[in-house]
Amino acid sequence: MSEFQRPIRLGMVGGGNDAFIGAVHRIAARIDGQYELLAGALSSTPDKAQASGKALGLASDRTYDDFKSMAIREARLKDGIEAVAIVTPNHMHMPAAREFLKRGIHVICDKPLTSNLADARKMAQAVEKSDALFILTHNYTGYPLMRQARTMVTNGDLGDIRVVQVEYPQDWLTQAQPEDNKQASWRTDPARSGAGGSTGDIGTHAFNLACFVTGLTPDSLCADIQSFVKGRQVDDNAHVMLRFQEGARGMLWCSQVAPGNENGLRLRVYGAKGGIEWEQEAPNVMRHTVFGEPTRLLTRAGSGADGQPEHLVRTPGGHPEGYLEGFANIYLEAATCIRAKQEGRDMQNETLLPGLADGLMGMRFIDACVRSSARNAAWISLQ
Repeated sequence: MSEFQRPIRLGMVGGGNDAFIGAVHRIAARIDGQYELLAGALSSTPDKAQASGKALGLASDRTYDDFKSMAIREARLKDGIEAVAIVTPNHMHMPAAREFLKRGIHVICDKPLTSNLADARKMAQAVEKSDALFILTHNYTGYPLMRQARTMVTNGDLGDIRVVQVEYPQDWLTQAQPEDNKQASWRTDPARSGAGGSTGDIGTHAFNLACFVTGLTPDSLCADIQSFVKGRQVDDNAHVMLRFQEGARGMLWCSQVAPGNENGLRLRVYGAKGGIEWEQEAPNVMRHTVFGEPTRLLTRAGSGADGQPEHLVRTPGGHPEGYLEGFANIYLEAATCIRAKQEGRDMQNETLLPGLADGLMGMRFIDACVRSSARNAAWISLQ
């Protein structure tokens, strides 16, 4: 950051001091010194909101009991926030983001876009009416090797894409969780998470990454989703077949009941000339095979790192970077777009930042999975 660039004034909705994802967003925003957290409505209850604000060092008059009063006051302040991070359960994304968007405050929102398609359409209207930016934190698209993978596909290194295999298994919901497990309680509550459980929570990540790397246009899908844990009201496992407009075929598996898996996001892409394989749990290595030749290993910041933008690589090769840095790359590029917007330039469409279109496609993915499974895995259009 140059000496002439002051940090962007940032607010946060949700993500109190004891919330996992709130801490991730705060760390990601701090890594490159591009933001300063100044205000927050950090919990759904006033007492917890005030306690979290104090714990995070926010001024008492910039710690709010609710997001609407925060949006109203911050928009009026001379030094009010310029951007806000929305890190609430899914059902609150739309109402919170709408309050800030209509007041010209840029929104950086956790995924998925909302908890249902109706709210997704309302979110789209709010974004379209606002002059503010809307960024969705599909953080895996910020990994340098995923940028290189996308470049390789675009450059034709793999040839015409034929097969896309993506999976995201976890095991933490293999058994019913106690009610005081905050992470589990809202994710397994359809009123807060939406109709999709694993499909909405991690399936959207897998789906988004497959589309991001390949550049393919999803056409239709058929899904078989399950709720294996007795009494669970949302899915905890899904097998999905995908068809792309360009003729490629794909398979997606997401599960939160697969013992032995922590965060096993894995992408494999195969074309007429070769293939690539990458695993999120070893994010600094990608396998590339040209048909008929030995497989080579590509590494983050290593030899052959063409397509890895320099601004997204902070440390020399061999020094592991991963989840937090991937998140930080989204925040870094968001900062660049926010600064450009303040100067009268709109750069978001010139970047690879995920936004409204990605969010809407993710919501169509969840909705189609639910509808397809209810019809015995019938094919459902995504267009």
